Amino acid sequence: MGDAGEKRTDAVEMEEVTVTNGEATQPTANGDAGLSTKEQVAAIKAKLKGDLTYTIDEIPPWYSSILLGFQHYLTMFGATVAIPLLLAGDLCMGDDLVAQARLIGTIFFVSGLATLLQATFGSRLPIVQGGTFSFLAPTFAILNLKGPCPAPLSANATAEMRAERTELWQGRMQEIQGAIIVASIFQVIIGFSGIIGLLLKFIGPLSIAPTIALVGLSLFGAAASFSGVHWGVAFLTMILMMLFSQYIARFNVPCAGYNRSDNCHLVWFPLFKLFPVILAIVFSWLFAFILTAAGAFPNNPDTYGYGARTDIRINVLTEAPWFYFPYPGQWGTPRVTVAGVFGMLAGVLASMIESVGDYYAAARLSGAPPPPTHAINRGIGIEGLACILAGAWGTGNGTTSYSENIGALGITKVGSRVVIQIGGLIMLFLGTFTKFGALFVTIPDPIIGGMFCIMFGMVTAVGISNLQFVNLNSSRNLFIIGYSFFMGMVIPNWMNGNEDFINTRSPEFNQIIVVLLKTSMFVGGFFGFVLDNTIPGTPEERGIAQWKSLYGGKDTDDAVTKELLSCYNLPLIMPWIERQRWLRYIPFSPTFFGWKLHNKKDYSSVADKPPSTVES
Repeated sequence: MGDAGEKRTDAVEMEEVTVTNGEATQPTANGDAGLSTKEQVAAIKAKLKGDLTYTIDEIPPWYSSILLGFQHYLTMFGATVAIPLLLAGDLCMGDDLVAQARLIGTIFFVSGLATLLQATFGSRLPIVQGGTFSFLAPTFAILNLKGPCPAPLSANATAEMRAERTELWQGRMQEIQGAIIVASIFQVIIGFSGIIGLLLKFIGPLSIAPTIALVGLSLFGAAASFSGVHWGVAFLTMILMMLFSQYIARFNVPCAGYNRSDNCHLVWFPLFKLFPVILAIVFSWLFAFILTAAGAFPNNPDTYGYGARTDIRINVLTEAPWFYFPYPGQWGTPRVTVAGVFGMLAGVLASMIESVGDYYAAARLSGAPPPPTHAINRGIGIEGLACILAGAWGTGNGTTSYSENIGALGITKVGSRVVIQIGGLIMLFLGTFTKFGALFVTIPDPIIGGMFCIMFGMVTAVGISNLQFVNLNSSRNLFIIGYSFFMGMVIPNWMNGNEDFINTRSPEFNQIIVVLLKTSMFVGGFFGFVLDNTIPGTPEERGIAQWKSLYGGKDTDDAVTKELLSCYNLPLIMPWIERQRWLRYIPFSPTFFGWKLHNKKDYSSVADKPPSTVES
């Protein structure tokens, strides 16, 4: 999810590089010296590949690539479809089921577009992009300022009443779109200017932990609301997700396989490990369908358990068109409010930091060297651009890297970039297939609630897991952790009923403060950041030393050569880029060598300049 997987991995340990006459020579994996550059690179790539079947630049057969790409689509499906289903209520579009189906299609379409941009022009790593939970807290804070949604329309509502309701939810969506677009410009600037590297020097585990954890904790109300429709069905969904993802994940399922060497043969597929969310939804859905057909659930909408029926929204399958091509401005022209923009910045910042960790994880699991500075800068910049596109198309959300799919790289042992690009194309196609999105609008609310309980709990756990780097025996750190978490829940909770307390004689500034103070992740992250950078503490005590080592400190790029880093080069235009000396000073250029030289040798070309001579 953007957000619910593990956000860390050990950096690849590379051998030391020595520089001779401007050329990098590097010991091989077995310590032999004097090998040619080609042999050295081949030895290091063999070590990076490990037991991978395909590394980042390798291409599986076309049929395998399609299947693996579809598997990545299925892996990101659960977290992605949850976002529009969660947003529908606060957007006041609960009555417009066809619009919900289009919203689901739109978020998949934009996710495919963002994935293609990231894998082709961004970090160039095999990373799937999708919706992010980091944007939900500020989104709900912004929508809360608009007031509660009116009561649901009756079955005999007139066309005029339905048109008014459509105008209402589109107006709320337009404000969210404007906030995402403008706030994402900040991310584009942070990435392409290279500022992200400077920010990471001041942001450590004690800032990250409350920021991410409070994303999940702040959503407990939505999980309870959906699950409370029928706790039995909700708990069934949770138990099945636990069963598939934790208890039997290590058991593989026998399937028929085929290749040229073995022809038809038996293969063991990790079904439960790869698709626990989808399997839980399908089985719970089937169970609810059987109970609905048997008359176990009431027919009265005001009776407990009615929302667990599978036939409540069945009409959307016939009302939705077969195909609908999402386009920018489909919900109307985005509207920008200052309060909305500042509130959304909290989500943008959290999403950026999570993605940096994902870049190193994806590199490790795809057989690539740790990403150089220019790849990180470009990746964050492209992610910001994708968020702008998400705002323009109207997903009601942004995009971020998906850790579940990075984990799938390690499970499948396929780190090919091409597979991810094919997965992006599949997302684009299915995003235009409206009937497919309409099918998931019919999922009963308690099944969605059970899924939310597991997913939001994982988001919280991911945030807390960042504390593994800090000294938890330090009273300093315990104070910062406890205070940041507690205030991150106290202040937003108090603000929900006391918006009028903020009175600066400027309505616009009042809204900015209210939105920020209602956003748990901003409040907790703010206190964590300020206290961690002002209360005295050693880098080891704060976890900064371990954090920088894990997320690729300055030594990471020092051990790789130009040949090893070629997997991060942009396609088609590298010969032109290498001829332009001025591009060495552009932070997102593949020839960018950092802001400060360690020696004063004037390299005649970027090709002669090894990364070990610069500080990135």
